[in-house]
Amino acid sequence: MDSFQGDLSSMWTLQQRPPLHHLTWDWWWWLVMIDDPENVEPGKQLMVLWSTKDNEMVQVNEVTWNPKGKPGFDQEGGIRLDGMVCAWWFDGSQMHDEIISKVCDMIVLPASHPSWPSSSKSDLGGGAVVPLLDSDCSMGMLEDRSKFWLNLTLSDKSPIQSVRLNMTPWNPAMSTARQANATYAANMGYDILRLHGTKVSGVIDDEFVSGTAYFQKVCVQAPSVPWYWGMLHFSDGSYLDWFLPHASLTMLSRDSRAWKKRDISHIALSQGGLFHDAKNKRSERFEIVSVTKGKQSNNLPHFEVHLKNGRTSIHISAQAVERAYWDFHQPTRGGVWSHLTYNEYPLVVKELNIRDEFGVRSKTDYDWVRGNAEHSWGFLH
Repeated sequence: MDSFQGDLSSMWTLQQRPPLHHLTWDWWWWLVMIDDPENVEPGKQLMVLWSTKDNEMVQVNEVTWNPKGKPGFDQEGGIRLDGMVCAWWFDGSQMHDEIISKVCDMIVLPASHPSWPSSSKSDLGGGAVVPLLDSDCSMGMLEDRSKFWLNLTLSDKSPIQSVRLNMTPWNPAMSTARQANATYAANMGYDILRLHGTKVSGVIDDEFVSGTAYFQKVCVQAPSVPWYWGMLHFSDGSYLDWFLPHASLTMLSRDSRAWKKRDISHIALSQGGLFHDAKNKRSERFEIVSVTKGKQSNNLPHFEVHLKNGRTSIHISAQAVERAYWDFHQPTRGGVWSHLTYNEYPLVVKELNIRDEFGVRSKTDYDWVRGNAEHSWGFLH
């Protein structure tokens, strides 16, 4: 592939549906997995998030964020918003949480805008998110869709100081933009634009690096219930994910402790999974998905994930090797505060079983399998 495919028209837009105060939350999110000869699985990982929220106050870990009004739009599609840019870095063995956690104004600019620094003014989907900071923390895509860039300039106290990465297409299944949305009562719902996989190359602190990445742009305007989510990239160009929003006693949790005694069971609100199978050149969806987890000695979870449809069944046993978390508190109606803890875990896959009409595959059929899992608790509203 020479360029990213699919409908990218919503990449640099906001408010596709009427916003809801306290609930509307928009973000762009990259998860980058860097090749690491010393730790092939899970490799090194970098997460970067550019976000805005329709709320008077949000406490994010130790940072108080007071978003100033709604995003502003000009006639050519440019947007100015009050946002936060956040990032963590996993160096292959240790998590460095909050290497960036900054409140700032941001500019969102489509490549068709008169201020775009090119004469082509293409409307193919190029554009950028640019935080208005002294240092470069921008992300964007060239107007010809040939690549994304991700630039970070960090402080001398950070474990890494400079990130200059390019994300290029991997294969059609992975690098074609895919959208999902749902609408509930009272204009609540969500819109998601995803690229399941890209190739990565670039420089981190003067060292040339390579790897893979996952991208999503999300608008959620509904109360955030607990969820399990995870994704895996495979060495042959395959992709797997699972998603399980659920109700459980952890909805009542109001702190960020890594493990809770009440975290023993859940009731799935929906189930979903996707497998881009490079070997068999097909994509399969799963509506029967289960996630169970146990406690490791380091208070981090290990996950048992099962996915099944009429043709294929998949089992993954994976261990969280580190944890990054973001702790959200916000005042809601009547002066009540709501809470959400959002956890991300670099994974090591210990067991893999893929069974279909062609036979059985295991982890040994791949040079590497690596990914990340999420688990949240609380009830943000």
